Parts: sequence; C-alpha cells; structure tokens
Amino acid sequence: MPPEDFVHLHVHSEYSLLDSTIQVKNLIEKANALGQKSVALTDNGNMFGAIEFYVKAKQAGLKPILGALIYLTLDSRNSREEPKVRPHLSFQDEMEAKYEIFQLVLLCKDNTGYENLCKIISTAYLEGLHYRPRADFEILEKYSEGLIALSAGLKGPGGNNFFADENEKGSKALLKLKEIFKEDFYIEIQNHFLKEEEAYSKLIEFGKVHDIPLVATNEVHYLKKEDALDQDVLMCVGAKKTYYDSDRMKYETNEFYLKSTSEMIDLFSDYPEAISNTLKIAEKCNVNLVWQDENGNPIYHLPNFEIDTGETQEEYFKRLTFEGLEERFKGPHFNKIILDTNWESEVRPGYIARAHEELDMICDMGFAGYFLIVAEFIQWSKKRDIPVGPGRGSGAGSIVAYALQITNINPIPYNLLFERFINPERISMPDFDIDFCQLRRGEVIDHVTEMYGKERVGQIVTFGKLQAKAAIRDVSRVFGLPYSDADMLAKLIPEELGITLGDALKAEPKFGELQDTDPKIKQIIDVSLGVEGLNRHASIHAAGVIITSEPLVKYCPVFVGAKGEQVIQFDKNWSEEIGLVKFDFLGLKTLTVISLASEHIRKGREKDFNIENIDLEDEKVFDYVSQGETVGVFQLESSGMIDLCKRIKPSSIEDITAINALYRPGPMESGMVDSFVDIKNGRQKVKYPFPELAPVLQDTLGVIVYQEQVMNIARMVAGYSLGQADMLRRAMGKKKEEEMNRHREIFRKGAVEKGFDEKKAVELFEQMAQFAKYGFNKSHAVAYAFIAYQTAFLKYYHPVCFFAGLLSTELNNTDKITAYIYDAKKQGCEILPPDINESLYLFNVVEGKLRFALGAIKNVGGPAVAEIRREIEENGPYKSFLDFCERVDLRVANKRSLEALIKVGCFDLYEKFNRKTLLENLELFMSHGQKIAADRRVGQGNLFDLTQDTTEANEGADLKKLLGVKVIPDFESKEKLDFERALVGIYFSGHPLDGLDDLIEQVSSMPVENVQSIEERKKKSTNWKEARGPDITLVGLLMPGRKLLTKKGDKMCLAALEDKSGKIECVVFPKTYAEYERFFMREDLVVMEGNINYQENPRKFFPSKIRKLSDVSEERVSAVYVTTEIENLEPERLRGLKESILAYPGTKPLILFFQGVQGKARISLGRDYFVSPSPQLSMKINDVFKTNSVKLIIGSTGEK
Repeated sequence: MPPEDFVHLHVHSEYSLLDSTIQVKNLIEKANALGQKSVALTDNGNMFGAIEFYVKAKQAGLKPILGALIYLTLDSRNSREEPKVRPHLSFQDEMEAKYEIFQLVLLCKDNTGYENLCKIISTAYLEGLHYRPRADFEILEKYSEGLIALSAGLKGPGGNNFFADENEKGSKALLKLKEIFKEDFYIEIQNHFLKEEEAYSKLIEFGKVHDIPLVATNEVHYLKKEDALDQDVLMCVGAKKTYYDSDRMKYETNEFYLKSTSEMIDLFSDYPEAISNTLKIAEKCNVNLVWQDENGNPIYHLPNFEIDTGETQEEYFKRLTFEGLEERFKGPHFNKIILDTNWESEVRPGYIARAHEELDMICDMGFAGYFLIVAEFIQWSKKRDIPVGPGRGSGAGSIVAYALQITNINPIPYNLLFERFINPERISMPDFDIDFCQLRRGEVIDHVTEMYGKERVGQIVTFGKLQAKAAIRDVSRVFGLPYSDADMLAKLIPEELGITLGDALKAEPKFGELQDTDPKIKQIIDVSLGVEGLNRHASIHAAGVIITSEPLVKYCPVFVGAKGEQVIQFDKNWSEEIGLVKFDFLGLKTLTVISLASEHIRKGREKDFNIENIDLEDEKVFDYVSQGETVGVFQLESSGMIDLCKRIKPSSIEDITAINALYRPGPMESGMVDSFVDIKNGRQKVKYPFPELAPVLQDTLGVIVYQEQVMNIARMVAGYSLGQADMLRRAMGKKKEEEMNRHREIFRKGAVEKGFDEKKAVELFEQMAQFAKYGFNKSHAVAYAFIAYQTAFLKYYHPVCFFAGLLSTELNNTDKITAYIYDAKKQGCEILPPDINESLYLFNVVEGKLRFALGAIKNVGGPAVAEIRREIEENGPYKSFLDFCERVDLRVANKRSLEALIKVGCFDLYEKFNRKTLLENLELFMSHGQKIAADRRVGQGNLFDLTQDTTEANEGADLKKLLGVKVIPDFESKEKLDFERALVGIYFSGHPLDGLDDLIEQVSSMPVENVQSIEERKKKSTNWKEARGPDITLVGLLMPGRKLLTKKGDKMCLAALEDKSGKIECVVFPKTYAEYERFFMREDLVVMEGNINYQENPRKFFPSKIRKLSDVSEERVSAVYVTTEIENLEPERLRGLKESILAYPGTKPLILFFQGVQGKARISLGRDYFVSPSPQLSMKINDVFKTNSVKLIIGSTGEK
C-alpha cells in the first residue's frame, strides 16, 4: 500500500545565513497549511533557530524535529592542511570539496540527542573551525547517542565528489556512518530534476547491498516555487557576486521549495519506502525540553555561588547586605542625612526596614545567588580600580544592591522603587545592567570565565537583518545597478525607525513611477520585498554574558566569534526562554573619561581625589550646566540638551534626572517639556491632581515624568501594592485594551474606597495612561544623572584633566577631536602640539596644559607609539631626529609613521632641520638608524663611534657632509596647515585665516561659534519661513561634504564652514548648489550669506550666496601693510618678500613698516609691486618673516 503521508526532514531557514528565505514563523504556517503534522529544521552548521522553532511549532500544534546540517571532515577536525582541488568536481561548493568536507543531516530523537547535537556543533566550532565548523568521526562516535543521521544527498559522502573517488572515500565514509549510527543511519535521496542526481542510482544500490535504508527529502531553501529568484539573489549577497557572474554558486532548478505531501509521494513513487521512512523517523523524534517547574515557574540555570563560612546562601547574603549597609552609613554622603534628620529614631530604622523587605522578596524568589554573583564581580572590579558605573536601569532602585556595592545610588532620597526591578507579582529573573570602563570591560569577563570555568561562560549571539534600505542596496548591487541609482532608491525610503519597504512604497509615489517605467527597478523592488527582514549576519551582543551551573553545551550549542569569543547560538530572548541567565557587561566610554581625568587630577595637586566623594550639591556646577556649558558632558552634550539645560536651569541632581527623562520625542511633542520649563521658571503654578500626591510629584513640579510615579500614584490613590502597580505600568505600556479596561475598573473602585473623587480619579487614570507613552525609568535616569553631574564637575573644576580624558576616548574620531578642542580652548585650556618627547599615546597634562596625543595622529599606530615611549623610558628623551632614528626599532615605528610625525611637527623643538628637509632625507636618516641598530645588535661601534659623534655632528651642522643631508627650504604655511589638518584634524602652526582679522571683522556678521547662541526671536513654528532668522554673513574655510540627491533627483550638498572659533554644518539646497557647485570641489576660504532656522538644534547654516574671500578682499582692501623688525631685512628675506609680491600682482599698494632702535621707517613700494590682497599672499609674506606681519587695510590710505 503506497504511503499517504510525508515529513520534511531537510529544511533550511533564514538562520542558514544568506542561504534561505524562510522565516521560522512562515515555515510553521506553511507546513500547517499543507496539512503536514511534523517538520524538521536543519540549518547550516548551527542551531540558531532551534528554540524559536521548537516553541512556535508546539504553539501551532506542529511537531518540531530539531536538527542541523553539519560539516564532516574525512580527516581529523584538528587538521589545517590545504589539499589540492580535484578536477572532476561538479555540483559542489568548491571550497567544501577542496578541504574534503561533506555534509550530514543530524536529527534529535530525544533530549540526549539534543544535548549531543549541541556538543557536536560546539566542538566543530571550538576545535574544528577551518573555513567551516568541522566535526569528524571521533566526535560522531562520542556523541551519536539519541541522534539520527541522513547522508545529505549529493553534498554528503554519497555525492559524485566522494563516492566516485578513486580511493572510495565516500563509500568508506558511508559504512563508517552506518557503524556509528546503526539502524539510525539513512541514505538520503532527493529529486530536484538535476542531471547530477542520476548518481542516486549507484547510491540506492549501495544502500541495498549494505542494508542501509533510504529516506526521501527535498532540500528546502524557500517556501514557494516562485521564491527561487529571491533565494538566488540572497546567495549572491552572501558570496559578494552579481546575478550575472558565471562562477557563482546557484541552484539550477526552482525545485528547492517546501513541497506538498502529494508532490513528494509522486516524485518518489519508485521508492515508497523512502517516503514511509520519513514518518518512522518523525515517530522516533520526541525531544521534550522542560523549562518550568511543576508550578509553572521558570527554571533558571544559575551557577552555584560557593560559600565556605558554613552559612546557607541566604544567611550569607543577608549578613553581607547589613554589613554593607553599615559601611554605607559611614560614608561622606550620609553625613548630611545624619546631621539633618532624626537619624537614629526615624531614618535609620527606615533603611533597615527597607533592606529587610527587599531581602525577604529576593530570598523568597530564589534570587540570592544572582545578587551574590553580581556583587562578587563588581567588588572584584573595584578592588582592581576598574571603573564601574553607579547603576543602570531599574536595579538602581534596590537598597540591597546599594549595600552590596552593585550600585552606587541611594534609592531612598530619590524615591526609587524596588518593585520596578523585582516584582513579586510576576516572577522573572532580575537583570542588572552593569557599566564598566570601556577599556577594561574584557578583564571582568575574563575574571568570571576563570571563576566559573570557560565551559560555563559565553557571550550571546545577535543577528543583523536586511532592513528596508539594506535590502534595496544589496539587491541593487546583485543586479548591477549603478551605485548612484541604488543610493537614490534607498534614500526614497523615509528616515523612520523600523519602517518597512512596504510602508515606504505606500508613502513615496516616486517608487510607483520608477517601477512603471524601469523593469529592472521593478525587479529590484520585488526581490527586496522578498528578502527584507531576513537575517544577514551573526554577531555578538554588545553586553550580554551567560553564566551557567553546568557546561553551556548541556543547554545550547556555541560558536566562535571573530576574536575567538565563545558565543551561545540563541539570542537573548530565546536564551532567557530556556532558563539561561544573562549578565550585562556594558562598556561605557564616559567611565573611561572619568577614570583618566581622575588619574590626571591625582598626578597634580589633589593626590587623594575620588570622584565618588565630590559634593553633589555644588551650586557652581549647576550654574555651569544652566549656562549650557555641557559639550562633552555625559548625556547633556547634544545641542538639544544644551538648549534644554538653559531653559530648565537645573539646580539639583533631581533636575538633571528630569532633563534626562524629558529629552525624548514623546515628552517634547506632547508639551510636557514646555509645561515643566514654565513651572520651573515661575510662569505657571504647580498643580496636583490630588493634594495627597504632592510627595510623589513635587520633584517634577506636578508633571508625571517617571514610571515610578505612576506606580506610587496607583498605590496612594487606588490601594495597589507596588507589585500590582508595576503590572499596571506594564499594561499601560503595552496598551492592551482588555487589560486596560480591567485596571481602569480596579483603579476606580480603589480610589472611591479610599475616599477620592470618582470623576477626578478616572481622569487621573486616563492621564496616567496617556503618560505611559512617554514614561521613563527614574532609577535609570537618576543613575545617569549622577554620571552627568560627575563629568560636569570635572569639566568645571578640572577642565584640562577632563579634556585629556575625553579626547583620549576619541582618538579615531577626528570630527569629535576637532569639536572638543574648540570647546577646550573656549574653557581656557591651552593646547600644546604633539611632541616626540612629551606626547603619550593618549592626551596628557603637562604643567597644566593639554598635550596632543600621538595616538590621535593618523598613520601612527599603537605599536609605534609603544616603541617610541619604551625607548624614552629606558634611555631618556630624544635629542634630534637622527638620535630618534638610531634608537627606535624602525620596523615598528615605520616610514609611514615617521612621515606623519614629521608633518605635524613632533620634532620641531629638537631638530635644526626643517620639516621638508627631514621628509626629503627620511630614507637617509632611516638607513643610518637601521645601520646603527644592526651594529649595536652585533656589538660593534658605528660609523661615528656610537652616538657621541653623530650628536656632536648634528649640533655642529656637519651632518650635511657626514650623511649627505640635502637641505631645502621648508614647506609654506599653507602646506604645513594642510598636513596638520589631514593628520590630526586641527591646526597647530597657524590658521588659514591668520592675518585676516580686520577684513573678517568688516565682512562677517559674527564668528561661527556665535551662531548657536543667537537669541531666538521667533515663535515656535513648523513653517520654515516663519522660523528662519535674518540673513547673516559668515567667513571661513569651506569644507565640501557629502553630495546628495533629493527625491526629485536634484543635486544638493552637506558641507561645513570653519573659522577660528568653531565649525557649523551647511545645508546647500539644490538651487544654491546648482549656482555655486564649483565651490564644493575643494576646500577654500569663502564668504557665505544665508540664514539659520532658530528652532533647529544644532543650528545649521543655509547659504544662498557664496563668494571667494580673495574676491571680497580685492573689493574691500585698499592697501597691504607689512610690519617687521629692521634686523629682519636680511638679503634672503628681502628676496623672499619680492618673490611673494611678484607671485600675487594686483592693484593694491604694499607699504613696509620697519621698527628699529632708532625709530620707525615707512616705505611705499611702487606700482610695479602693487599686489592682490589675497589670503595666500598674507600667508606667504608671514612665512618670510616668521610672524604675522601682514595687515589688510580697509578704507582710504592716501596711497595712489
């Protein structure tokens, strides 16, 4: 009797990255629609989707079969040999064939099989990763129990590539697999209408001879036949090939879809047993994963926290908490509380009672071990001076966490709620997010790995997806669309978080026009819709670390990250589903800033400085923040935040907390921010819904800002417990109508029972529900307000140390370095140029001044700086460039590094030769240095009797003879400035605008820096014409930026204008760009007329007219004055002056002023020496006299 049912046992999902278009939920829906009772998931070398598949299939009434397609090497998994490619290969991924890797499908029969599959896949990554994660027969023999093996069709050992091998490797492999898996090994046959599949006849015969049963599969990579093109393009994305490349991997037919039962039965009508065996296999597979106890509570796999005191875990936990609380009471921040309150009779007992309440809840819920684990690695970090944040997220609301030093926030003064962190009404594992210094976070992960064992610690996978724009760009590349056209298409998608391509097609009519007129674009959009939302790549979660009670592979497989990290294959949500506990180790750059700044302070006058002991109520710091001086201040440095600080004028940590919570789209759009500002500044009165709520809302001036306030209101007005109130908060956040209606009634009844007005209570509930759209976690806001205050304190009292720390965290971000240095100068910091002896890898403080970092110079890497510093520390500072070349290892500090160091002036103070001469003779110096180093290594003296004579020769100017140094004139100022700008982002030896101050003052409305502080004179308006200010004129260096296309296809540009005071972004709209496009080809000094939008933060400049500064100078300047000392009139300089004058002929007189001991002299040069008063002329003459000698005269001089 022919079979009537069939089960798919070889199915790939999107977790077979860029090899399948199938999402798990769609697979389940399709299988159910086809009437299939079971289906397997067998992704490529991984189990990324296993738990999602298992859970969702069970929920849908479909039996899930867990499995994977693994890569099996005929050699040892430890082998790393590179064998030759065999010439007879066909239908095989060339790389897999080259390294003699074949595929095998493994399916889990039971929980033992699940654990063993986890072990096989993990071992393949941890020990066998070589192009592919490879298992070998040794691993299969060790972990075969509970597993079924299928031979994987033509890509397995029965395929053409191995079965036909002259050494019969394929047939031997098949027999070995039968030996390992016995009756659970099947020869897998397929029919995709491929010529190569004729080989199955041999394989079927082999199975008969050796008594290996057959099983029929369809290798599924897409759900429907018509999805074949989408999957084909997806493989092109993964292989970085175009659709038209002839040498790419592709499936030659469109038969790799989820076929119906009848289709599969018809295909294999000659082999009915191969169909029947799919049912037998499905019946054998009965994995039953249990993640809850008999009461329905989650089972967590926390590691055991070992205690050697004889106490139980709970006893030890409670003792540590109260001991820690007593230590907190002795700290400086409790002095004021103890002095200003009835400490012993009222306040202290309140702290103790709060601790008891929290401890009871923590222990009742079984979380004592979790707290102890977190406390241990945080205290370990602090003992080693690894900076740890004061808190993050709702964990800052726990007094127990504060006592154990997990957080550094006392929750009681800020009315923070423990139930926002752990809710006894809803059992779920607490989740501390811990911020560590970015530079040392890895040390903490290494510590927990060592403490609990490498096999029990892993980081968490996360998946990058093909979102709408990425899908368009990738698919466009595959189909060969020019980059500019692909860019235009992608930019038609609105800048809206989470927008889908489908939404974009509805929102942008241009898409429809393009699809109607261009078949290729229609195809690109159609395919993009098919691949959108699929996983593109796997990476590592930024913070999550899993620590388990038993080896990770008991619960999940692992893979290896790019840097060798052990990473579990389930993302954070599915990890939590199976009871794995995530610890978040976040790297926070600002903690590094604070640590570095504090270190500089301690090296100075305040040897005992500790950021934790600063005054948290310093009025000067709050005034500083209120003035908007918050560039570089944590969370407060954006222009919008600066504006809000000026408006709110914070006078306490509570105010900064509110600023953190309010500066988000919801509160700003709802009018909450404006109300808060008006009340804070006395323009409105504080109003409370009920007078009884004053204690809850007084810190936020009657405005509901925090989630904790909603919880307290529910408790005070309607009698909710805080646990129930947290459930209400969650319901409001999720906006579930049924749940909201239930709570609305509970709230109404509770309020009436407590004597509140019913109508007002209902209105209050609706107000709270509306607020839920914007509510912010106060515990998190307070914790980050602390860090904001700490950085503001450092910036106000220790600006040089602060900027040394801040700039050191941005070494690779030239734009930020430029912006921060502008602000540092504004704060009165003196910036010293890079110096080969004084500069370190990071920015440092030298005699109260900020020394530029070698690590911030492009092309100078960490190893080069380490070598430079090592030699200084061992043998003292360098005396000259030659001395430098003789002493450092020039294989590490290589030619590219040395060129950069010379160009930015690192040797200027120690070298008689100018920068251009050093560069011109660089290979000569390096060759000599290498010779000296080689001589030293073999113990010989050098050409000059070690270094003595070379140093003397250098001092005596004989190096030209001894080494053949060719001395040439130095770079002109503009060349030096260009080098400095290119390599460090700022200027040290001058500025392109030097000597032009009088002209700029005449032409410019204001310095660039002042644009952001122009007082707003317009009412709020969404209308551009109403919001813009009057036309202003700015002068500076125009830096061309990104060229863009509007949705209409018109060209526009984003550029920047920089003067000595700062930089501003310029938005050049199509009309202006079309007229002045020539200005955006290269940097130039310009005069720009345009306007700003007062309501933008940061304000941008919208130019409408652009002119070269040299042209404006020609119009405005009447004469050029050159002033110098009379002793500078030596022949060489006079020749240089003449050359400069003749290089810029024009119509303006040039007048020389000489200053000497006998008085002043004035000489007007004749018409033959009239000049064009360009900025370039000023720089050239200044170069001649080595000072700012040029002054451009505006107005009449009397010269003709």
